[in-house]
Amino acid sequence: MSEQIDQERRHFLSTAVVTLAAAELPVIGSAKAQPSRGRPFEPPAFGPGTNRSFGSLKQIDAGVLNVSYAEAGPPDGPAILLLHGWPYDIHTYVEVAPLLASAGYRVIVPYLRGYGPTRFLSSETFRNGQPLALAVDVTALMDALKIDKATLGGCDWGARTANIVAALWPERCRAMVSVSGYLIGSQEAGRMPLPPKAELEWWYQFYFATERGRIGYDKNRHDFARLIWRLASPKWEFDDATFERTVASFDNPDHVDVVIHNYRWRLGLADGDPELQDLEKRLAAFPPISVPTITLEGDANGAPHPDPAVYARKFSGWYEHRLITEGIGHNLPQEAPQAFARAMLDVDRI
Repeated sequence: MSEQIDQERRHFLSTAVVTLAAAELPVIGSAKAQPSRGRPFEPPAFGPGTNRSFGSLKQIDAGVLNVSYAEAGPPDGPAILLLHGWPYDIHTYVEVAPLLASAGYRVIVPYLRGYGPTRFLSSETFRNGQPLALAVDVTALMDALKIDKATLGGCDWGARTANIVAALWPERCRAMVSVSGYLIGSQEAGRMPLPPKAELEWWYQFYFATERGRIGYDKNRHDFARLIWRLASPKWEFDDATFERTVASFDNPDHVDVVIHNYRWRLGLADGDPELQDLEKRLAAFPPISVPTITLEGDANGAPHPDPAVYARKFSGWYEHRLITEGIGHNLPQEAPQAFARAMLDVDRI
């Protein structure tokens, strides 16, 4: 029996490694959506490429950061937090946010540490890119904004962050939409080799592990981001204005430190915050996520990502997976805002 359990654990750990590899790459209705009755709310019909703007940003001290964030919708509406990834920024949700605000939600879209105007409060603070540290940032932001519970939506780093919050602090998460599924990993899993094709897809992670890679990314972050956008979303016909609007957020003085540390930590080449070690041990057990969840995947996602069957059993509560078609790539909320907003509205009605 013990041998069988050990074999099952090794099998899941191997599966988790593949899941880890897939990580990366306002009619106003009732504020709290009710279980589906009658005709559901339909978001206004506008799509990608309209180059909408968030307008003025807000700032607030939260944890170790002064967070810059966009906000839309009524301030007394139920909260939604939308979390971006790398190499993207809050404009991943520039067309999603007004769709949700139009349904009566208070929508918060923060710049993560190392992006845009978000800054560390102290020059002495470790520029930690550890995924768990980003999740702690989210709960600190919720505390600062006096938000007890929110529905979380995320893509890329943002999906991983939302997963961690939902797994460790389900009392803070009403429901979740996660692009590419269950993205919780560990350094133990990150040290395990992948099949050669998967290793090839992670070329930039190994590049970042070197000092040459750090210098190269710092020097060429603009061209680096454009290359990743093209590889991850090969059918996304974004224009120069859309790209330049986002890449400007990488001029943050802490951006390179946070990005490089994030990928080095995943490979076990850099230490994280010792104060987070007990929580990391919980994450290393790959805890199930019990909050209602919809996972999304684009049919043209060029970034490494697992088959949904790999992670479906990690969602122990209400769960649904949706494949978004017609050439949708890795940056799904920006490429298919209508579908992402629809998922956010649907999961919050569960």
